Amino acid sequence: MSMIAVDVGAEGTHEYATGITAGEVIKNVHGKKSGAVAALVDGVERDFSHILESNCSVEPILGESEAGLYILRHSCAHLLAQAVVEMFPDAKPTIGPPIDHGFYYDFHMNPIGDEELRALEKKMNQHIRANHAMVREEYGNDELREMFSDNKFKLEIMDDKIGHDVGSSAYRQGDFVDLCRGPHVPSTAHLRWFKLTSTSTAYWRADSKRESLVRIYGMCYATKDGLKERQRQIEEASKRDHKKIGKEMELYMIDEMIGKGLPVWLPNGEILKSEIERFAVETEEAYGYDRVTTPVLAKKQLFECSGHLPHYAEGMYPPMEMDDGTYYLKAMNCPMHHLVFRNKKRSYRELPIRIAEYGTVYRNELSGTLAGLLRVRMLSMNDAHIYCTLDQVAEEVRANVQMVKDYYEAFGFDDYHLRLSLWDSEKNDKYIDQPENWEATESHLRSILDDIGVPYVEAIGEAAFYGPKIDIQFTTALGREESMSTIQLDFAAKDRFGLSYKDENGEENGEVFVIHRAPLSTHERFVAFLTEQWIGNFPTWLSPVQVQVITISEKQKQYAVEVGDALKAAGVRVNIDDSDATIGKKIRMHRKMRPAYMLILGEDEAANSTVSIRARNGDQSNGVPLVQFVADIFAEITNREKELALVSDSQ
Repeated sequence: MSMIAVDVGAEGTHEYATGITAGEVIKNVHGKKSGAVAALVDGVERDFSHILESNCSVEPILGESEAGLYILRHSCAHLLAQAVVEMFPDAKPTIGPPIDHGFYYDFHMNPIGDEELRALEKKMNQHIRANHAMVREEYGNDELREMFSDNKFKLEIMDDKIGHDVGSSAYRQGDFVDLCRGPHVPSTAHLRWFKLTSTSTAYWRADSKRESLVRIYGMCYATKDGLKERQRQIEEASKRDHKKIGKEMELYMIDEMIGKGLPVWLPNGEILKSEIERFAVETEEAYGYDRVTTPVLAKKQLFECSGHLPHYAEGMYPPMEMDDGTYYLKAMNCPMHHLVFRNKKRSYRELPIRIAEYGTVYRNELSGTLAGLLRVRMLSMNDAHIYCTLDQVAEEVRANVQMVKDYYEAFGFDDYHLRLSLWDSEKNDKYIDQPENWEATESHLRSILDDIGVPYVEAIGEAAFYGPKIDIQFTTALGREESMSTIQLDFAAKDRFGLSYKDENGEENGEVFVIHRAPLSTHERFVAFLTEQWIGNFPTWLSPVQVQVITISEKQKQYAVEVGDALKAAGVRVNIDDSDATIGKKIRMHRKMRPAYMLILGEDEAANSTVSIRARNGDQSNGVPLVQFVADIFAEITNREKELALVSDSQ
């Protein structure tokens, strides 16, 4: 029997007989309780059952590592599919990828509810206790197609990813077999720390014209503690859910008669939205922006010129045939801003020109992807476009990175990072096919970020179709990473729209670069993040109700009016409750609206022109002179302080 040398890392090199498996090596070196779920053989991820036939290196892939969690979650998706086809024999599994914190699997089947989810969990646990080995099997093309002949979705995957002349692997656990390249955990017993979480609707290949599918989500971890911590995060996130808080605080509504993904800002929400916009307008004025307003629809030719047709056609609403041509609802403001720049001759002395707009745009998002304010079809864009020379790009990008940092400081956001989003040279249909421009502009943005000295990550395939961009990635209360802000460098608009300026020599220069930037995302998305960040307890300057006045009895009605008038004169948003309900009931009723302060008015307060204050942070102060409170809250609002003011007890 021949021997092979296996490099096992810190333990040195061991000799084993040919035919030993990667799993046996890991158990021999690291023990049965190593926490490994797969192996890294010569840098390639392999199942424990992978046979070693020549000299190689073997490392354990621990379940708690990033690669290990990916394998666990992928395996748990297979376990879910096994349970689904047993409970619903007519269901057709399609795809089941791992995602952040969990996995999902899409099935062609009838919709299911919470009761079915619980039954599926029970079935999955039965298979975990059965400890089925997850076995890799190799098949030829004809065998695979015969195995999955009753599942057109799997056949389509084979056509696209495998081809007609080669075979592939499948994985078996018990009686269930799924097409997959692996690797997977050794057995279903490794998958005990899981939980199914929800269902939604999806479409095959994300195409609304294709079959409707049921998507089942779950989470899976290597340890009990990992799962418990995730469940704690979800419970915390449910308290912060902007949909729940938005309903309690009467911020917005979505009505089926209007349509999914089309929010209506209610009075309280409009206050919040307007305050954010006012802050942004003031900031942009300080940075030298000029404001414009453009129409919500335009002719087809405009979007053909910009390249959004065909590069972004799926995200736009269908065309409208009018008597003078074909029109589209705008999904973006930039093409119209390009025409504003082109509207007259420009001189190098004017550059950079910064054009800003709070324009409403409309995007044809699939109904199954819509989620509260996070993903909508009507978006109020905090949008602007900067027209400048290449030499001016660095300073403009630097200014916008600083603007983003200042905004986030003001709103209390600190869990974010920068991402340099690059093109994918293998997807020419997704991007403008100008490799030299891509390389030059990506290198330029990279050097700008390096010069600024801010840390960033790079992501291939996340660029806009017309150029690379810097995305500011925000981490939500649930640990989910979302794009909040963007700074995009556009090298295509100058040629498409004939943008130019007169240079120092009086000659027409067409080297106009465009920076697209939206530091506050859309109002909808930003308000969702803001609501969850503050759990609805917005800084006083943003609070729809800044002061709620509550009387103890009807004897304080007149004084309540005086207090309200004094606050309104200082520009404070105030509501008065002088009803005959008990003080406890009033406080409970108004707490859900999350006013920055509640003022309790009794006999002593009315007699002494004072107020008793309840702040949201639990502070309570009695006998504070009314004039002092008005001055303090006026300063807090004017200075846009993000922390609640501490109110000292004057007694």
